[in-house]
Amino acid sequence: MRLIPQRFFWRTILLILLPLVVAQFIMANVFFGNHWARVHATMARSLAGEIATIMNFMDSGNMDAAESMANDVGIDVSIDLPINRPKRTDNHSRETGPLASEVYKRVNRRAKVYVDREPRTIYVDVPTKDGKIATFTASMYRIYSTSTEVFVIWLIGAILIVSLLVAPFLIIHNRSVRSIAYAANRFGRGLEAPGFKPTGAKEIRDAAAAMISMKERLDRYNRTRTDMLNAVSHDLKSPLARMRIGIETDSVDKDALIGDIDRMTEMINGYLAFARGEMPEIEQTTELPPMLLRIARDAARGKEIITNFPENPVLFYARPMALARAFGNIIENAARYAKKTIKITEIDAAEETTILIEDDGIGIPDHKKADALRPFVRLDDARAPGTGGTGLGLSIAKTTIENHGGQLFLENSDMGGLRVRIVLPI
Repeated sequence: MRLIPQRFFWRTILLILLPLVVAQFIMANVFFGNHWARVHATMARSLAGEIATIMNFMDSGNMDAAESMANDVGIDVSIDLPINRPKRTDNHSRETGPLASEVYKRVNRRAKVYVDREPRTIYVDVPTKDGKIATFTASMYRIYSTSTEVFVIWLIGAILIVSLLVAPFLIIHNRSVRSIAYAANRFGRGLEAPGFKPTGAKEIRDAAAAMISMKERLDRYNRTRTDMLNAVSHDLKSPLARMRIGIETDSVDKDALIGDIDRMTEMINGYLAFARGEMPEIEQTTELPPMLLRIARDAARGKEIITNFPENPVLFYARPMALARAFGNIIENAARYAKKTIKITEIDAAEETTILIEDDGIGIPDHKKADALRPFVRLDDARAPGTGGTGLGLSIAKTTIENHGGQLFLENSDMGGLRVRIVLPI
């Protein structure tokens, strides 16, 4: 048997109400239990004192004083009269036991207490000095306080009020969680979740926003991979077709054949470089300036390297090898097209760090910047001819940066060339 509910809504209700019920139960037992005992003992002593005083008047023969006092305190007194009362005594019950004990202490005679619960009446039989039975009839409320019952009712009412106040918020909260589960299930199957947007508490909205960002990154990654596979298959067809025709017609040009093979090898190596960027790697604490400076010195030999790093650069978790390959592609690209100078800048903020990599080359026209990030796209009319490359450098870098939760932008540099702006979350 499962005692703990499975649903989030009922678990939260249990989490809120169970401590409240336990706390109120302990408070009622510890505080009001003692209060109930003290109040009822005091009321029993008061009624027993009135009965003892009336008995003293009766024993002394002063019946007028006894009747007058009985009327004043609201007690009916009868002697040896038949009364319709319960047959069973309640001398030892929790409610009337203290009264029987107090009467015995004050008059030194065994009294019998009866309780008629329908009209809420008590009957106390006390032997008189001459052997008769004096019956004292009083309201049950003379020895019983209803404050405890009222308090218990208020405790139950408080629980119900809390439940009614909490339930709407839990319903809204639960709806937000269920919408995330629905969207995650749709995203996991490669489908869209129409109408899904972050709602609810801040933490739930953050989780939903993170899931949407993850979906967008996965979509970009899938588009990049699809574009790359399409480009590889398309670009391999032409040299393979030329090689086949040359072999079939026995008109093979050795130099052309070697050129096609080199081109195919270059494209395959580029795709393998992209695949290596997808390989799992343990995240480590990473500091960018040493990495960037080392890559720039290796890739931009003969070029002036200007750096602008903060005195205390931020540390964040990243896959250092993948990140180094991404920055290596960007810096090598800048070094290839720079005339004289490369500039690398790091700007740290509270939640992100920005890296700027600039060159003084001829740059890329604004209308071709989006194409420059596509795989196997080379903008030879925008860059110097004869530079080689497969057009995968920026594409691989962009994919790696996005896999780290960051973004890559191509902008115009004040130096006259291209500025690559990378924003990474800390």
